[in-house]
Amino acid sequence: MSAAERRESVIRAAMIEFGRAGYDGTSTEAIARRVGVSQPYLFRLFPNKQAIFLAASLRCLGDTQKVIEDALEGFGPGQEEEAGLAIAHAYQKLVADRDMLLMQMQTYVAVAKAEASGDHEFGKPIRAAWAEMYDAMLLVFGGDHERTAEHFSFGMLINTLVALGFPQDHRVWAGFWEESRSSIPDPNR
Repeated sequence: MSAAERRESVIRAAMIEFGRAGYDGTSTEAIARRVGVSQPYLFRLFPNKQAIFLAASLRCLGDTQKVIEDALEGFGPGQEEEAGLAIAHAYQKLVADRDMLLMQMQTYVAVAKAEASGDHEFGKPIRAAWAEMYDAMLLVFGGDHERTAEHFSFGMLINTLVALGFPQDHRVWAGFWEESRSSIPDPNR
């Protein structure tokens, strides 16, 4: 395996470990063990634990943005409603990737903790990536901040229900699944 491939496997493993145990609760040893490398090798790929967390956080947000972008493929101006439904449907599918949604939540907690301790640099690249995702969604909705906020609120509620461990057949999910059963037009037809 090349160094780039090994680095990728570390990022994926870190998303799982940090998502499940948070920044403080995750050891670099656990990440190395999940990947099947030694801890010293891990530090040849990344300078420190914070760099691993940052890479995992940015990958998580990037993967989320890709889900949104893929859902929007083929939609154009005048199809904001259909595009919104496609985004909602695509994001609901992320419930199956619990680790990714938990990593999102842990990212927000880690940035908040860093900010509270006076470290304003740690969150800068994460805020930039999140703002990029927000701006992409804002563009979809023609600059409508209210609709954009509505969709991000929808996503955060999904993240929260996943983090709280509600099973998908629990009544708190009912509104999501009913909407997902609605017909989403195929933009390629």
